[in-house]
Amino acid sequence: MSKTLSGGCLCGAVRFTAEPANREIGACHCGMCRKWTAGPFLVIDCGDTLKLGDGAQVGVYRSSEWAERCFCKQCGTPLFYRLVGQNMHFVSAEAFDDRSGYALTSQVFIDEKPSYYDFANKTQNMTGAEVFAAFAPPDTGQAKE
Repeated sequence: MSKTLSGGCLCGAVRFTAEPANREIGACHCGMCRKWTAGPFLVIDCGDTLKLGDGAQVGVYRSSEWAERCFCKQCGTPLFYRLVGQNMHFVSAEAFDDRSGYALTSQVFIDEKPSYYDFANKTQNMTGAEVFAAFAPPDTGQAKE
């Protein structure tokens, strides 16, 4: 049974709730996520359960044909990544108020991870090609993230 969790940005202008199915963290090592967050983007899959308080404070950057990166317009906190037209949200693990019970279980774009860091956790790993095959809309082909 999922539990409603709350969270928000650094300045408090954006608040949200979500009901992730679990507290499994995925790490994205793609170049865009690393540039956006200054490191791997650590997320929890919240599917379609994300509910925003004041959505007017959320900035949206369409980073590809099939994905958007959303952030606080006031303080710039990266909040979540969503798949366009699929209502799937991957929320920053650190944006939640209660961060207990997390487990790092997966890494994507493992083929783009720089050599200067490694996680000690044993995880499921996917290359960029595997991610595109699993999540890219079929009509766009292998779009750039």
